[in-house]
This record gives sequence, structure tokens and C-alpha cells, in this order.
Amino acid sequence: MSLALTEEQEFIARTAADFVAQKSPLSRVRELRDSGDELGWSRALYKEMAELGWLGIATPEALGGAGMGFAELALIMEELGRTLAPEPLLSCVLMGGQALQLAAQSGTEADLQRAEVWLPKICAGEAVIALAHQEESNRYELDECDTSFRVESGGHFILDGKKIQVLDGHKPDAFIVSAENEDGELSLFWMPADSGNFSTQRQFRVDCRSAAILELNGVRLPPDAMLGKPGLGGELLEQVMLRATTGLCAEMLGGMQQAFHLTLEHLRSREQFGVLIGSFQALKHRAANIFIEIELARSAVRAAAHALDTLSGEDPELAKLVSLAKARCSEGYLLASNEGVQMFGGVGMTDEYDIGLYLKRARAAELSFGDAAHHRERWAELSGY
Repeated sequence: MSLALTEEQEFIARTAADFVAQKSPLSRVRELRDSGDELGWSRALYKEMAELGWLGIATPEALGGAGMGFAELALIMEELGRTLAPEPLLSCVLMGGQALQLAAQSGTEADLQRAEVWLPKICAGEAVIALAHQEESNRYELDECDTSFRVESGGHFILDGKKIQVLDGHKPDAFIVSAENEDGELSLFWMPADSGNFSTQRQFRVDCRSAAILELNGVRLPPDAMLGKPGLGGELLEQVMLRATTGLCAEMLGGMQQAFHLTLEHLRSREQFGVLIGSFQALKHRAANIFIEIELARSAVRAAAHALDTLSGEDPELAKLVSLAKARCSEGYLLASNEGVQMFGGVGMTDEYDIGLYLKRARAAELSFGDAAHHRERWAELSGY
């Protein structure tokens, strides 16, 4: 398969690069962090992204989107990763939005109606949906869930449990929550923010992004709250995370490129012993190694995004390519940021220099949705080793 960009994709990438450079410089991350902003991102800027069509680029036109694909969305995520833009495309568009969209394709009439109401709002930047699936006990395994649900007379659902690392989960318009019944069947549930009997606690991750702890204490949901068919929530969640992981990989690709760019600028300007340190052969070798890892990561990300657009969700080759991309991006981003800090020297450890922000983002992104070791093992299992 060809991974070269089409003319239309090149235009999308250039437009995204220009927009991000002008509207979302890295200084925004510091401003939002230091001000203790209540959201951690900008609603106004998010609305501008929606007006450009970014939020609905992989959503069908009938549901308010542009009807394009993940190959195009990955290009946008890549540019956002260059400046560490914190707007909730990953959490809302690729997690919450995709859960609604996939449920509508294979679920009930209630799923279709829910998608018809909420997906246009997501595409317009008017709603934020948070996916709550991670728990203290399950780490990366999607089918392990301690949050429980039971069915009351009349068909209402009662949810109890605790979720952690709910991305942008401190002030969403609704949650999508995973829970198991007493038979171990996993399902996903639509939980509006006004449901009651739950609490959220905002947390700040090392990369300055917001997450939340979500505690459910007998949340009562209507009979149509379940997404998709009963007991098939695990399959639905797996498909959502394939898309979210690919989007995260694209963002990581942009981040490692910018970290490398900052490092090269430093090598070309910093003098030691009367010469530019970029002339040192040892540092040239290290820079060349980073470049190679970035190009490998780029190929893996584009292959995974292309597979999402062309392969069925049940095709094991899709999961293999996504795991390959995450393993390569986890290692590549860590290498680019670690080496950058080292080649900056002692000043690279200070908050004054931007390279440290990329190191923190690399650390958080590596552990999100499975680290390199997890995805190497997953790739091996899917390949029959």
C-alpha cells in the first residue's frame, strides 16, 4: 500500500500546520498550566477547529461530519502534537465520539437517535464526551472491569464503581462508562453529566493535561442508556481504543518531530570549546539515530491510519498495525525527548526550556493505552508467536 500523501491530504496538513503555529504556540501550554485554567484548554479555539471541520473529519456527513477518514484526522493530530495543544480531540472525538458512532452502526434505535443528536454537537465543538474505562486494577486490559451494573425492575440500570484517568473528565457534558454485570458481561453506558449520584475529582498529569477520578454511587440510568447490544461492550470498546490509540500515535509523532527540531536548533547554535556542538561526531550519530526512529514511527502511524480506513474492525492485521505504531511511537518519543534533554545539557532540565515539556508529554503518552512492552507482546500474540 502507498503511504504517500495525496494532494488533498497535503493541503490538510499545511492548513493544520499554519493554524497551529498561529493560534496554538507552545506558550499556551505554560499559560494554561500557570493560570490553573478551569478547563485546561480553550473553548474558543476548539470552536475554531470545529469550523475548520477538524472535529468531524472522520464522521459521516449524515451525522454532521466531513465524511473523510482517519488518515486525514491523523495529519491534524500530528500538527497538534507539535505544540502540545491540549484541546480534547483525543478524549472527545476519538474516544467518546467514536463510541457513539460505532454503537450507532451496530446497536439499537436508541443508539442511532443518540448519535444523531450528539455527534453533530461534537463536530460543531458544542459538546465534550468523556470515556471512562480505566480502573486501578486493569491497567491496559480492556476486558477487566470492577465497575458493576445491575438491572432494576422496569429496566433501569444501577452503576457502582470507580474510574481513573478519565481524560478531560472533570467537566464533560456526558460520560460513556464501562461496567460489568454479575455474569461478567461488559457493556458501555451513556451517562449525562446531570445524572446524579456520582462525583469527579480533577487531577493534573505530569504533562499538564487534565484527567479525573469518577466515582459512581448507585447512578440510575434509563433503559436505553446501554450502548450497542448487551454483553458486547468489550468488542465496542476494543474498536474505540484502536482508533484512539492511532490518534494518540499521530500526536506523539508530531511531538517527537518538534522535540528533535528544538534539539537540532540547539546543536546548531550552542558553542563549546569555541566550536558548535553540532559539529561533534558523537552528537551527529545520536541525532541521526533519532531521525531514523522518527521516520520509522511516521511509516507505522500512516499504516495504522490507512488500515482504519480500509480494513474491517475484526481484521487482526488492523490491531497488529495499531500495536506496531504505539510501540514505535512510545519508544521514539521517549528517545527524541530524552536525547534532547541530554544534548541541551543541564539547562534542559529547567522549566525555562521547552524541551522538558516534550519529555513530560512523552512519558504520559507512552503509558496511555498501553506502553511499548504491552503492544510488542500484543503484536506477538496476534502474529502467532
